Amino acid sequence: MKSLTVLIKHFWPTVTPDFEVALQEAVVREEIPKKTAILQEGQVARKMYFVEKGCLRGYYLKEGSEVNSWFMKEGNFVISIVSFYTQHPSEELIETLEDCVLWSISYQRLHQLYLQHPGFNQVGKLLTERYYVLSEQRTQSLRKKTADERYRQLITSFPDISKRIPLKYIASYLGITSETLSRLRAKKW
Repeated sequence: MKSLTVLIKHFWPTVTPDFEVALQEAVVREEIPKKTAILQEGQVARKMYFVEKGCLRGYYLKEGSEVNSWFMKEGNFVISIVSFYTQHPSEELIETLEDCVLWSISYQRLHQLYLQHPGFNQVGKLLTERYYVLSEQRTQSLRKKTADERYRQLITSFPDISKRIPLKYIASYLGITSETLSRLRAKKW
């Protein structure tokens, strides 16, 4: 909970004690084992999560194969954006890759906080912008960069990724085969 509060104070330095109490009442600490699906295809995403400990992936199924869209670790939010904000069934699946400690908040409680604490809207806006930028950077990376450049970018932003995430998931995320990933990993920069 402390890391979540620190993150919010980064975006909203004048956070009020009333808001801190309301946030503590709104979020739920969840300990979720490795390889647990927290969202299935066809389910509506009813919660947003903050990752205190662990790593998760978002992926979708395409012609029977898993295509990894993102990985999130400590200090990040995990959400199926389209399903959560539209409250429609998700095409995305979310799975824990490690034992995780997550703080969850329901769609309804989040909107109650926005209504009851108008300053919190700025936090929501800034976080939405942050994750939209990440999504756009991912799209541009897939369109414009070589596999080698995408791999370098990934290990720069997530240095311990190969220790925490199976290589087949990393290859899928990069849009390459496991064999190509092995060749990239063998290169010396």
